[in-house]
Amino acid sequence: MKNLFISALRCSEKSFAIKYTVIRNAALCFCFTTFTAFLLNSCKKFEPKYPDADIINMYKGLSKQTILELQQARAATERYRDLENAIADGYSNINVDVPNMGHHFMKTSLVDDTFDIRKPEILVYNGLATGHPELVAVEYAIPLTSPMPEGFTGANDVWNSTSGFPLWLVHAWVWKYNPDGVFNWTNPSVELH
Repeated sequence: MKNLFISALRCSEKSFAIKYTVIRNAALCFCFTTFTAFLLNSCKKFEPKYPDADIINMYKGLSKQTILELQQARAATERYRDLENAIADGYSNINVDVPNMGHHFMKTSLVDDTFDIRKPEILVYNGLATGHPELVAVEYAIPLTSPMPEGFTGANDVWNSTSGFPLWLVHAWVWKYNPDGVFNWTNPSVELH
């Protein structure tokens, strides 16, 4: 009888150990799955909030050096996606509102004969009328009394001297995809509002 009791007790211990292992593994699996889901969901909150974050398509056909320069322009103007920051730093509305382009804000103290990728003289916004201004492009301005600037690497940035302003001008659509090209003067995907 004693052997039978010990045998039954061992069987119960094994059964308990198996049940405990199954429950523990299920709990660990649940915790791991929940943590992974939380982690993946949290990562989504840190995705870039750019309307056109596909940099490869935005800069298609440009040299690596030009792409690097355009990314420098983006990084330098990131804080100006909030129009209030641009105004606080000296950019002001010059009341140049152009269809398929936007509303222009200029920092006149930057207008000189120096082209600096990180310091665009003009920021171009859309959405002022709706109360939701969106930075769509940067624009560089050099006085016409200076020779045409070299600007970005390569021959894709075409400087305009016939805008009616005494300036060499070039747009870089670094914040809004332009199907006509990142340096095109106008952008068909921008409706002035």
